[in-house]
Amino acid sequence: MSEQDHINYNRIAEAIDYIKVNFKEQPSLNDIAESVHLSPYHFQRLFTDWAGVSPKKFMQYISIEYAKQLLKDKQATLFDTAHQTGLSGTSRLHDLFINIEGMTPGEFKNGGENLSISYSFAESPFGNIIVASTQKGICHIEFFDNKDHALKKLKDRFPNANYNQVVDTTQQNALFIFQHDWSKLNQIKLHLNGTPFQLKVWETLLKIPMGNLSTYGSIAKKIDKPKASRAIGTVIGNNPVAFLIPCHRVIQSTGNIGGYMWGNTRKTAIIGWEASKING
Repeated sequence: MSEQDHINYNRIAEAIDYIKVNFKEQPSLNDIAESVHLSPYHFQRLFTDWAGVSPKKFMQYISIEYAKQLLKDKQATLFDTAHQTGLSGTSRLHDLFINIEGMTPGEFKNGGENLSISYSFAESPFGNIIVASTQKGICHIEFFDNKDHALKKLKDRFPNANYNQVVDTTQQNALFIFQHDWSKLNQIKLHLNGTPFQLKVWETLLKIPMGNLSTYGSIAKKIDKPKASRAIGTVIGNNPVAFLIPCHRVIQSTGNIGGYMWGNTRKTAIIGWEASKING
């Protein structure tokens, strides 16, 4: 990411923060632009280049009322009708081409001593990411602000694995998702360490269509654990593969965005960005 891109990304993040805090007052373009020290014209152009929609439209997408409407209108068909209809193109379901394979005890034995992990650093519309893969699939994707810290977190998860900094085809294919042209994607495989319960929750998240939202309670009901919302929240919060496993699409039943491992501003940005791609 160039220095100017980094500056622009930070400005967009600041603007989203401002919109998120003040959307009930419906701030004007001038107000938002002033909050990031840009002229209204320059800000409108910069924001539209990033999100694909105007700041005003984006503000509608991240409002609580919009979220509530999504939950009310689409939650009943989130995992059933949408899946049955075989959505295609840019709005197709994640699980049409993403499969999870759980690691065996042998693969994860003694901190992953039997694993060979390739990793690389890349850019996304939501900041820098680290992506890692085994011979069987993607095992880790995380947004980061500090490269050294991001690598340390990966190695803490698999302390005894063999590491190589190299970009492989598995990683490249997974990163195509940020280009929003899913029709060109080959099937993506995820190779994850998790309990059967964790894997089931993560698989369920894959069935939330892009541009839609669900709640912790709804996920609990879908896996036949209606009283396990808190435990499910913990599993979602420990999602090892950012964005591909769309934990950002799970919000509170009130319509509030809720927490996110990589920051609430980033979660808000992703939700609004996805809505703009579907509805813009």
